[in-house]
Amino acid sequence: MKVLQIEPHKLTGVIQIPPSKSVSHRAIISAALAEGRSAISNVLMSQDMIATCKIMESFGATIVYQEEEDHRFTLIIDGNPNVALKHKELECNESGSTLRFIIPIALLQEEEAIITGKGRLVKRPMEPYYEIFDDKKIAWSRLQEGSELPLSLKGKLTAGVYSLSGGVSSQFITGLMFALPLLSGNSRIHLTSALESRPYIDITLEVLKNFGIEIINDRYRNFLIKGNQQFKATDYRVEGDFSQGAFWMVAGSIGTEMRCRDLNLESFQGDKVIAEIIGKMGGQIDKLDEGLLVHGAKTKGITIDVSQCPDLVPILAVLASFSQGQTRIINGERLRFKESDRLMATADVLNRLGGRVTETKDGLIIDPVESLSGATVSSHNDHRIAMAVAIASMMSDSPITLEGADAVNKSYPHFWDDFKFLGGVIHELNVGE
Repeated sequence: MKVLQIEPHKLTGVIQIPPSKSVSHRAIISAALAEGRSAISNVLMSQDMIATCKIMESFGATIVYQEEEDHRFTLIIDGNPNVALKHKELECNESGSTLRFIIPIALLQEEEAIITGKGRLVKRPMEPYYEIFDDKKIAWSRLQEGSELPLSLKGKLTAGVYSLSGGVSSQFITGLMFALPLLSGNSRIHLTSALESRPYIDITLEVLKNFGIEIINDRYRNFLIKGNQQFKATDYRVEGDFSQGAFWMVAGSIGTEMRCRDLNLESFQGDKVIAEIIGKMGGQIDKLDEGLLVHGAKTKGITIDVSQCPDLVPILAVLASFSQGQTRIINGERLRFKESDRLMATADVLNRLGGRVTETKDGLIIDPVESLSGATVSSHNDHRIAMAVAIASMMSDSPITLEGADAVNKSYPHFWDDFKFLGGVIHELNVGE
């Protein structure tokens, strides 16, 4: 476990925003299911991305990893539309997207697959898939009592109607969208209630379209999927990630200025709403040819519905802590099932640092403070909590000790390098074995 002491310093400068994790997963999977060779550029090989790549290689794709500048990779992928297991065990590490995306793909073939994972992933809810398995006569079993993983699957998906609640994670819906076009008959995904994660489905549909897969979206309640489709190999560049860029945008807002390259407000990413939220709170953002320029500003508290952008909550709580008036974050109950109980973890770290955060069932109430005070806090093994603490350190009156700082490796392995590049000062503490 990495322990860092973070000194209070203002951050400012120009930062190349990491590529979108959501888009990267989808592009890599699409390329791996295509006949022919694709080049997926601007990929960050975080732990989550490595998990997805290794599993697609287990399904028969070949991937060559070409390192480019600034920690980015281009992946040369020779796909395999005829999914066959090279290895029965499919390790998802701690990646929820990998887990939910690859399960329907594993069911394109008949051999038994064992899905494994680590950390809190083994407790992540899977009930929507269990209901589908029972309905479609797919054999499944949990191999460890009291845990969702390891999960044994044996059977093959068949074309037809797949009904799910619109309130479930969009990852279940996306997983089906990868697999159902490859079946011999037509299928339909029917949502029995309003879809809560619309932006993530928009990303899926856009990436699939780029790879030649057509899915008809009937008002986000039915998705009509023709069978016998084929993924088409294509070259694809992954755009910058608003969920990661949000940390630097907030740093600019509570500091002096931050120029964030490779953020496109025309993106399908739901987390681009961070720009709108900062604006509603009184922040100032200029659109540039190469990205966004965020100015330091005095912001004010508002009510923020995070049902469509739950990943923004930890960094929004940091911004809210230094905004005039109370901020209420609502409709974030699913955050309790992320890498940590993210509502609890956000409140815990900020309150230990002198913040004023109250948990509710589905969100947070944040009252402002002038500054934070140094303390020892845990990342809760959650990358977004670790990064939120780093940005919060800008407003501390003394150093902060962060335990589990290496949690950033899950999505943004060079985060601390970028933090130092923008003026942050950190010291790694030797805590022994």
